[in-house]
Amino acid sequence: MIGRILATTGAELRIALRNRWLAIAVAMMAVFALVLSAAGSAPTGALGADRLSVVVASLTSLAVYLVPLLALLMSFDAVAGEVERGTLPLLLTYPVARAEILAGRLLAHLTILALAVGVGYGLAAVAAIAVDGGAVAGLPALWRLFWTSLLLGASFLGAGYVISALSRRPSGAAGLAIGIWLVAVVLYDLGLLAALVATGGEGAFGAALPALLLGNPADSFRLYNLAASEATAAAAGLGGAANTIPPWAALTSLLVWPVLMLALASLAFRRVTP
Repeated sequence: MIGRILATTGAELRIALRNRWLAIAVAMMAVFALVLSAAGSAPTGALGADRLSVVVASLTSLAVYLVPLLALLMSFDAVAGEVERGTLPLLLTYPVARAEILAGRLLAHLTILALAVGVGYGLAAVAAIAVDGGAVAGLPALWRLFWTSLLLGASFLGAGYVISALSRRPSGAAGLAIGIWLVAVVLYDLGLLAALVATGGEGAFGAALPALLLGNPADSFRLYNLAASEATAAAAGLGGAANTIPPWAALTSLLVWPVLMLALASLAFRRVTP
């Protein structure tokens, strides 16, 4: 089974290299990370945190937008593309289970994300340490941001596989992918904020707010990293929410979401007929 999964991973990586997905992902992360490293390191003196920890807080805001977008763009045609090109029947004739196909593609896409995120975060760290040698104290926070970014990416890769299997057309899957990104990353928090202002944080909504935040992998990712960061005050007003939800709860949500999305993707793929 491992051999079949790795063979699928290798084939998917070759396709990604041919389509320049790796180059695009690495370039996007590198450019944005360097820009945020330069812009986000200015308030270190006022915060009393090392330069890299403040940069990590800025990179958290970058990752919560960019990592889900990259994951969805890589995965939305994983099944729908095969259906439209007419290659799905040939793919299913190979002695590879559907779950193994998804696992192989997930591993390939996570490898691309890991390279892109690693390059982006690494460049930001080098830039911060070059200016301030004491910034090495923020390396544990940067490592935490790296592996949680991969968990966030895995959640949205799984979501991309789900919509790809359900829509069966790349055009429809692309529209759904953008819709999921807008709802999960942008509109979800705006809706919670509007409800919070309307209710004053009291009553049933106030009691349910922590669960609602944990019900979104993007919020779980942001809250976990900010709760453990020394630079929470630099994080766009989320410090209060990060303090009300224990880090273990946010981490549990981050671990559960990829498993749930991949299980749903496997079920949806089983229903796809050649």
